[in-house]
Amino acid sequence: MSFVIGRSSGLEDGPAGLLGDYRALDGSEGAPVYFDINNPHAMLIVGKRGYGKSYTLGVVAEALARADGVSPVIIDPMSVFSTLAEPSRGEPVPATVIDTPKVNPGSIEPRSWCALLGLSPESAAGALLWQAAAAEPTLDAMKDHVEATTAPQHEKRAAINHLSLADSWGVFDTDGLTATDLTRPEITVLDVSGLGEAPMNAVTRAIAESLYTARVTETVSRLPWLLLDEVHTFFNGVAAPALETILTRGRAPGVSLVMATQRPSAVSATAISQSDLLVSHRLTSHQDLEALQQAQPTYMDTTLGDQLPTEAGEVLIVDDSTETVHSVQIRHRETPHGGASPQATQFTDTANSS
Repeated sequence: MSFVIGRSSGLEDGPAGLLGDYRALDGSEGAPVYFDINNPHAMLIVGKRGYGKSYTLGVVAEALARADGVSPVIIDPMSVFSTLAEPSRGEPVPATVIDTPKVNPGSIEPRSWCALLGLSPESAAGALLWQAAAAEPTLDAMKDHVEATTAPQHEKRAAINHLSLADSWGVFDTDGLTATDLTRPEITVLDVSGLGEAPMNAVTRAIAESLYTARVTETVSRLPWLLLDEVHTFFNGVAAPALETILTRGRAPGVSLVMATQRPSAVSATAISQSDLLVSHRLTSHQDLEALQQAQPTYMDTTLGDQLPTEAGEVLIVDDSTETVHSVQIRHRETPHGGASPQATQFTDTANSS
């Protein structure tokens, strides 16, 4: 008998994605385990390096890409998820890969420009930047707005220099991605691997805010699922407020968030406490275990650390929606996994022949 993580009913009550199989005590495969796609969720996938955290995120992405009524978007900071668009061993995975995503400058809150560019909003240059962002839709227009003020020249120069820095990132365009562009039936892979931490956060902040606002205003009808690998990078940057908005208020408009990290201690406490689905691979860091155990639910009869798996591909799932705990073996991906590390033996023949 199969089980659907994240809901109290079975497969007949809406779309669900195959996640894997129960792990029996003798190591054999048990009944299939699915995850609920019909309702909005916050899912946190954790695990130390090499134990399958990104692989599991890819399994979730495959299932979402094939589901009706949802629009998955994956932020890819390591350039490992473009393989979703490659031929599949099973049902095709509809996917669009965008190598150089651009966003509208107007999708960033005026105050957020100060944090994005490292200026205090209380400073003179920060205030100029804030006012320009509130008044103008493009970076060039923001620069002109600053130049037209009566502020001292050195303050104007500081604000304009920071705007030029943002311009140099190459991620802002008034014709950038909109929520409508991102809420299509297929999964959209946004490859941000070529960006530094600040522009990567800028893109993520804009995408997260656009998807949330589009659902609040009912501009789009499909339900967005935003997936992020290495999510600790974004909780340490300007993207954090937008992600926390989805975590705390995304359920009502129907926006889901799937986060993967090898460092749960580096994400916000909100990310852990607000996740109704925790999928944990092996963890050995005391800090990471402590971060999870601080939010451990009372219905677990032993500590989280005592139940964590030890082998790659195995996970412990804490389902707060149904207050249940599950030991699962993640299924094989049907598209190639792009997250494997290269090995020296792959290049031995080449090195010897050169």
